[in-house]
Amino acid sequence: MDTQNNIISVGLVEDQQLVRQGIASLLAISDNIRVVWQAEDGQDALSQLANNPVDVLLSDIRMPNLDGIAMLKQIRQNANSLPVIMLTTFDDSELFLNSLQAGANGFLLKDVSLDKLLHAIETVAKGGYLIEPSVLKQMSEPKPAPSVGVTRNELLSEREREILSFMAGGFSNKEIANAVFLAEGTVKNHVSNILTKLDCRDRTQAVLKGLQLALI
Repeated sequence: MDTQNNIISVGLVEDQQLVRQGIASLLAISDNIRVVWQAEDGQDALSQLANNPVDVLLSDIRMPNLDGIAMLKQIRQNANSLPVIMLTTFDDSELFLNSLQAGANGFLLKDVSLDKLLHAIETVAKGGYLIEPSVLKQMSEPKPAPSVGVTRNELLSEREREILSFMAGGFSNKEIANAVFLAEGTVKNHVSNILTKLDCRDRTQAVLKGLQLALI
């Protein structure tokens, strides 16, 4: 990120030219987000990244040659923690899980509002992550209880499940604290307990596991 001007540089990956240009035109409205290059597939994006690193990568999932998930796996294999937001026209929970497992920081549908898209880019640029609410709702439908010797409800307390839901929405500890009327330090402790109970190293892993175990 250009810390002097607080400009977030973005790489845009989309195989359909009109869609790509449309997204770039919308992002140009923002004062603090700048699309510095565009790519038509994952392979093109990897080449662009090698020569011109960016703060955030905004990528379609389904593309020819090298799709978004395969591209993301290659990025992560090189120990690159670049924040990546995946875009799709498909409200598909499998694509969502595959994206998270590959290391995505966000997942949005292409019909997302401009405000939400800008917020997502700003969120992941700061180290957060964001999940499309409609996909989260789909993933939260009843699933078989995990075979771990305890029921889903016993894994986390009601308060911890509530906080995990906010984590899935990309809320910071401070934002969660304001929403549930708790001290920020208390929320931090809850988050730590959630990570311990779910045996996860970070918030993204906890959200993914929470979705898989239908805790959210």
